[in-house]
Amino acid sequence: MPSARRGNPFSWRFVAPLYMGSALNPINSSVIATALVPIALALHIPVGRTAVLVSSLYLACAIAQPTAGKLSEAFGPRRVFLGGIVLVLAGGLVGGAGGDLFTLTVARVLIGIGTSCGYPSAMLLVRRRAQSAHLDSPPGNVLGGLAIAGMATVAVGPPIGGLIVGISWRSAFLLNVPLTALAFAMAAVWIPRDAGTTISWRKIAGRVDLLGIVGFGGAVAALLVFLMSLPHPRWIALGIAFALGGALLAWELRATTPFLDLRLLAGNLPLTRTYVRTGVSTIGFYVVLYGVTQWIEAVRGLSVETTGLVLLPMGTVSALVSRPLSNRNLIRRPLIVGAAFMVIGSVATLFLNAHAPVIVIILITLVVGVVIGTTTVGNQTALYMQSPPEVVGTASGLLRTFGYIGSIASATITGIVFRTRVTDAALHDIAWILVGLGAVVLIMTLADRRLPRSAEAVATL
Repeated sequence: MPSARRGNPFSWRFVAPLYMGSALNPINSSVIATALVPIALALHIPVGRTAVLVSSLYLACAIAQPTAGKLSEAFGPRRVFLGGIVLVLAGGLVGGAGGDLFTLTVARVLIGIGTSCGYPSAMLLVRRRAQSAHLDSPPGNVLGGLAIAGMATVAVGPPIGGLIVGISWRSAFLLNVPLTALAFAMAAVWIPRDAGTTISWRKIAGRVDLLGIVGFGGAVAALLVFLMSLPHPRWIALGIAFALGGALLAWELRATTPFLDLRLLAGNLPLTRTYVRTGVSTIGFYVVLYGVTQWIEAVRGLSVETTGLVLLPMGTVSALVSRPLSNRNLIRRPLIVGAAFMVIGSVATLFLNAHAPVIVIILITLVVGVVIGTTTVGNQTALYMQSPPEVVGTASGLLRTFGYIGSIASATITGIVFRTRVTDAALHDIAWILVGLGAVVLIMTLADRRLPRSAEAVATL
């Protein structure tokens, strides 16, 4: 973390609330992993049905991330940052008091929308401060902190969840109460106030593509219903998804401020490839996070608390890997290493069974930790350099949107494969899927000749 020496534009007071706010999303994304089985037992429902608690948060995040970026650009990132924290608090309270799957799903949606405000508003605050300080290259140490807070800490969630869910599954929601109180206090005091901006519903409607948001949400939701219905497909849902998707594409090409800026994606292919890499990579390590976690508890027979401790080294490794890579603003090599390790970890998962030593499971999760750290840093630095400065909030939100689409896909995969029962054979099916995804990311990365070695290499072009 930057020191607080005089003249430093990124003092610890400035970056600490940004890290804290950005960490709310990955913590909520991953703490639930160890709570799915206890929630299913408490509500007397199959474990597969609890996948909606994962997919609903990611659906909300996929829609809210770029929206929060647009609102940050229009009305000020500090306002959006604080508003998001309040929504997370509300979601934590609703979930902590909930007693059925519907109420818990509502809570997860509130948490998803609220936590979506952290990362894009933080990236906009960092970019604007870097510009005002006339920095030629990205502040790698600050971006590294955001990488650790924004994605690498996703692996810390299961250990935290393992400890607190052992007390009660409601703790997975109530954890947000003290976290949001601390984050709000830090942000309110240490983040400078936004410049005076008039906020009106008419202006919001003009800057935010409401029809695009509704169309995107409807298309993804319909597709999710179709995927979750497999192996007994609901074809009507798939037809609705395609119809809404086609209408969405037609509308977004005409919209003045589109939710999905197709012109930006078509005109900036390096940025588009960064989005696609992020989405596919996210499928990989979230399938491991949720799939292997359920297998460890249901088949390997470890307790919730022990499962969390088994996954703790994964978070530690991802954080240790993220910091030096981000400080050097590296892009290409971390992404190649991450894709290669994704393949290696997936192949190793094929050899897991109910009698596998715990140390073997830990070693595989360490490989996944390397994947999380390298891909997060590489793609985040690539986005910082590839996106236009004036839309970095929206671009950052869209990066997370692709990540959450990948997360939705991962929840769908685990929900389908573990639909009736969690077994060794089902875990191996997941492993084969991961082998294919890792190969796709590796080929994409090696074939991308416009992917620079580092941010400094971009600056010298």
